Formats: sequence, C-alpha cells, structure tokens
Amino acid sequence: MFKQILNRLPKKQHKSHDKDGGNSNSSSNTSTSSKASKDVGDGRSSNSSSASGHVPIVQISNNKVLQSQNLKLNGSSIVSNTYEALPGFKDVPNSEKQNLFIRKLNLCCVVFDFTDPTKNVKEKEIKRQTLVELVDYITAANGKFPEIAMQEIVKMVSVNIFRRLTPQPRGNNVLETFDGEEEEPCMDPSWPHLQLVYEFILRFVASPETDAKLAKRYIDHAFVLKWLDLFDSEDPREREYLKFVLHRMYGKFMVHRPFIRKAINHIFYRFVFETEKHNGIAELLEILGSIINGFALPLKEEHKLFLVRALIPLHKPKSIPMYHQQISYCITQFVEKDCKLADTVIRGLLKYWPITNSSKEVMFLSELEEVLEATQPPEFQRCMVPLFRQIARCLSSSHFQVSFLTTKKNHV
Repeated sequence: MFKQILNRLPKKQHKSHDKDGGNSNSSSNTSTSSKASKDVGDGRSSNSSSASGHVPIVQISNNKVLQSQNLKLNGSSIVSNTYEALPGFKDVPNSEKQNLFIRKLNLCCVVFDFTDPTKNVKEKEIKRQTLVELVDYITAANGKFPEIAMQEIVKMVSVNIFRRLTPQPRGNNVLETFDGEEEEPCMDPSWPHLQLVYEFILRFVASPETDAKLAKRYIDHAFVLKWLDLFDSEDPREREYLKFVLHRMYGKFMVHRPFIRKAINHIFYRFVFETEKHNGIAELLEILGSIINGFALPLKEEHKLFLVRALIPLHKPKSIPMYHQQISYCITQFVEKDCKLADTVIRGLLKYWPITNSSKEVMFLSELEEVLEATQPPEFQRCMVPLFRQIARCLSSSHFQVSFLTTKKNHV
C-alpha cells in the first residue's frame, strides 16, 4: 500500500510541475512587462536628460501632460518633481513661439486641488504665471491661429472649466424670499486660475486672428452645451465671464446661433416647468436682450414662439426677483419690435398675475407700465376688458403699495 502511495507521488509532482509551467508563462509575461516598463522608464530618463539642459518640461508635454490631458492632481509628490516652468515667449526665437505656445497650453492642462491652500503652492503659482503669459500672447497675436493651436486651446479650456458644479442646499423658503443683495454668494476657491482661463478664451474668441470656420470645428454644439451648463454656477464672477464669452460666441459663430437660442430655451423650460432652481437665468436673459434687439423685421415665427413659450412663462416662478429687470427688458423689446405682440404680452402677464404675493405684484405693475407705453390703440382695445378688471382689483388691494402704485401709474 505504501508502495502504491509512493508510486503516486511523482504523478502529483508532475501535476504540480504542470501548474508551475502554466505560471511560467505569466512569469514570462510579467518579466516582459517589467522589461517594457524599464524601457519606458529608460526612455523617459533619456528624454529628461536630453531636455534638462534647455526645457525641463518637454517630456511632460510630449507625454500629454503626465499621461493625461484631463489629469487632476491632489498634491501627489510626482508633481513637485516634474511640474516646472517653461521659458518666456521673449526668450525664444519667433520660429519657436508657436511650439512653445502649445507646450504652455499642455502645461496648463494640469488641474490642481484648491480645497487645500497648502498643496502644490509652487506648482499653482507656475500655472498662474503661465496662464498670464498665454493671455498676453493671444492678445498680441498678429497672425492667424493654426488649427492645431485651436485644438489645444479648446482642450485646455475644457479641462479647466468643464467640471461638476456643487450647489449649496437651499430650501423653497429661500427662493420665495430671495434677495440677490443679501444672499451670500458662493465663491469658487480655484477662481485665481479660472479667471485667467476665462480671460484667455474670451480674448481668443474676440480675436480677429481667430478663423471662425476653423474654430467652429472645436467650439461645437457639445462645447456650447457644456458652456451653458456652467451658468448654474453659484459664483457671480464666473457667470459674468460666461455671459461675456457666450455673447462673443454668438456674434462670432453665426452657424451656432439657432442652436444657442434653442439650448437656452430648453434651460428656461426646465427651470419653469421642472426645477424652478437656476442661478444663471438673469445672465442668460441679458444675452437674449441683446439678441432680441438685433432681430430683423418682420420677426420670424420662431422668435414669436420663443416669446410665448419661454419668456412669458418665466413670470411664473417664485424666484422672479432674481431676473425681473432682465425679463422685463426682453418683453419690452419684443413689443417695440412688433407692436402687434402687445395683446399677447399683456394677456400673458394677466395669466401669471400674482394673487397673494404683493411684492411680485408691484413688479408686474412696473412691467405692465413699460409694455403699455409701447402699445398702440388697436392692440390695447383687444385686451382692455381683462386689463381693466385686473387694474380694478389692484386699486382695491389691501396692500397699500399695490393700490398706491396702481393709482400713480394708471395713465391709460
């Protein structure tokens, strides 16, 4: 019996050997991969040694900024060893400035963590100085930007500003009693870098050296949608820059104009009929006020539908104090463009007229006065019966401000 057991031992050993043989392939693969890693490492050190005498960051830009254009850093030690400043534009010949420009753009694709001000202080300052240089370079450009530069510009801007917004929690009672002057705005800690990126893209879009036919390939519909999503930022400084740049985009890229208007419409629809929460309605209406002012006559049916389906329903949300001045200007612009729209506008105001909110009612009265000033007699006659009924209710209002304002402004 023992002999039989001993006779079986080699067979088990052989089975184990087969198993080891299977592992030998993976061991071989591991050694191969280790060798490949070593080769990559040698290649990097070779690049580093060849570049160390002239530009320390060459290997970073060639490796797509630490292997990823969308890299976000949280203070890792590798940054301190590799993130170094590039030479200034004045220190290189003109023939090298374009390549240096692209390398600086790649350098700025690294996004740092600003929640901890003690992390990567040196690297953050290097990036800030580089962004300042890029803004100055694009402002002083005296030749058309090549397509490769446009591609890198849009990539750098996208990496830095397209991010997930984290809104502060607010209750419905805050929206009802919202006062933009009293509410403490939320300031983004990364603004020192964000502001320079916004300034950079603003000057790029506004630059006469930017060819719209080439740039529209990269500032496309997807880019515009992401840009519009940022209008919900709680930082008012960011919304101002978003507004300025979008206005420039609308003027520069005529092919995108219908899409921009349609996308803004969808934001309004979502705001009015779904969420009633959005931080950038006032800024979007400011842009539209300028757009409406430039509408050619006679007004297209598309623009009239925009008035009826998007602008007039914006009187419904409780947070209208945030943007009433802007919506009132847009509505008045439509009536001044086409006086026949006065009946539609007045009936729309009466439809959404507040019943219990006296401060909102005061706003409606002020807007109604501006609309009536641009209204012609034929249009006034069509809506005067429901209009006078509402005026009568305001005159008998228990709120002194509503009744007094109705008496003061009633010049019909």
